[in-house]
Amino acid sequence: MKENKLCLKFFKNGAIWVAENLIGKTLCRKINGKIIKDKIIETEAYLGENDSASHARFGKTNRSQTMWEEGGVIYVYLCYGMHHMLNFVTGEKERPQAVLIRATENAKGPGKVCKYFGVDKSLNGFLLGEELWVEDGKPCAVEKLPRIGIDYAHENDRNALLRFALKK
Repeated sequence: MKENKLCLKFFKNGAIWVAENLIGKTLCRKINGKIIKDKIIETEAYLGENDSASHARFGKTNRSQTMWEEGGVIYVYLCYGMHHMLNFVTGEKERPQAVLIRATENAKGPGKVCKYFGVDKSLNGFLLGEELWVEDGKPCAVEKLPRIGIDYAHENDRNALLRFALKK
């Protein structure tokens, strides 16, 4: 089967558009000569410095500086000191936005996605490409939901419909 990798231009769009349009696409990882693929079924958009749920809300820090890169850069961080989280930077350089990959068909939960695909901080800051990429998929129905796990955020940011999931 022929690869149909998304070009980096896809990730130059804003986080909301990318998060919604990643649903139904295939996340791919080459590790130790083996390729792992799985359909993306849930994402969340994070919108930069004015989004109280975003890592960018505190400005550019050691943890969040990758968010200021160009769309298509991989942003991986450690949550609770034990779970890696896979994000794709979106939009233009110096305008921090990112999309969290919350779930694939075989890995429900962002920490489980990273374990399933062997993703850790060693990929942080790299462009999507040879080791990790996304392939196009068939259009599918998507539902918009509030983000989860952001109790610290302002109410309007908690209630914003910025989580996207494959409609059941």
